[in-house]
Amino acid sequence: MSPTKHAAGPATVLCVALNPAIDLTIEVSDLRIGEVNRAQRAQQDAGGKGINVASCLADYAVPVAVTGQLGQENPALFEALFEAKGIDNRCLYIDGYTRVNTKVVDPDKGETTDINLPGPSQTDAEIAAQIAALKDVMTALAASLRWVVLSGSLPPGWPADTYATLIRHARSLGCKALLDTSGAALSEALKAGPEIVKPNRDELAEHLGRRFGSLAEVVEAARALIAAHPGMQAVAVSMGSEGAVFVSLEQAIVAEPLPVEPISSVGAGDAMVAGVVAAQIDGLPLDGCARLATAFAAGKLTRLGPHLPVQADVRALSEQVKLKNNCLIS
Repeated sequence: MSPTKHAAGPATVLCVALNPAIDLTIEVSDLRIGEVNRAQRAQQDAGGKGINVASCLADYAVPVAVTGQLGQENPALFEALFEAKGIDNRCLYIDGYTRVNTKVVDPDKGETTDINLPGPSQTDAEIAAQIAALKDVMTALAASLRWVVLSGSLPPGWPADTYATLIRHARSLGCKALLDTSGAALSEALKAGPEIVKPNRDELAEHLGRRFGSLAEVVEAARALIAAHPGMQAVAVSMGSEGAVFVSLEQAIVAEPLPVEPISSVGAGDAMVAGVVAAQIDGLPLDGCARLATAFAAGKLTRLGPHLPVQADVRALSEQVKLKNNCLIS
C-alpha cells in the first residue's frame, strides 16, 4: 500500500459499494487456457468498484466515506483497508460472505482475465430495508458531503431503479452524484439526472443501442445524453488504450493515455472515476478534470490493488497528459 498523507475531518465524498468483492489477483506469465499454469504471485485486495474509488480518493487525501454491503464472515480485508487509509466505514454488515472475484493477470501479454461471482441473494424485504439504511447513512453524513459516487453492478434481485432512488435522496440533501454503472441500472439512474456519468465506450453504446464508428460519434452521443437529462453537467467516456473523452455541452476534450508500464488494469476505470471526483472537489475546469482523471488511471495501472502513487506523483503525471480539444476531434 502506497504511503500517503490522509486527510482528516468529515467526509466530503461518499462512495456507495452495493456489491463489493474480494479481488484475488493471480499473476501468470504466458497464460495458456486449458492447460496447467504456474503463478508467479498472488494477492487479495478489498475490491469492487465503489471500494476502489474510495481507496484512490483516500490516497489523494480526499476525506471519503464508504457504504454498501459486507459479509460479516470475511470483512477483515475491507476493515484493514479502511483503517490504513482513514476511510470512514459506514458499511452495512449482512449474513454470509462477501463474494470473491478472480483476476488472472498476464504481464507478458498485458492482459487481465476476470472471473466474477454474483453478489448475495436477499429477499425483497431485506433489500428494501438495506435501501432505507443506505439513505440513512447519506442523511447522517449530509452536513459535510458534497458528492455521492454510485459505482458498479447491483446485487442480484435489487430493483433496477436503486441508484435512481439514491441519486434523488442525495439531491434532497444538497449533494451531487456521479454514476458509473451499466445496463438497466444505468438506464434507470439516468432518469434521476446525475451530475456526471462515466460509462466506458461499450456501456454507452449498449445504452444507446448503437456502435460508434468514430470519436466524433462518441462525443455526439455524450452530448445527446447530457441534453436529454436535465441537471447532467458532464460525461466522461473511458476508451481503454485510446484514452478518454470528457464532454460537456460546451466542450469536448480527448485525453491521451500516459505511457506507463502497466502492472494490472484492474480498477483503472474506478481510479478515473476517483480522479473526476477529486477534480470537482478541487474546482478544476473540464481540461483540468481530464488531466487529473487520466493521471489517476495511469497511476493505478502501475499498482496491484486499488492504490495510487503518492499525491505529488499523481499531480506530476497530470501535467504530462496530452489533450485534444473540440476542433481536433474527428
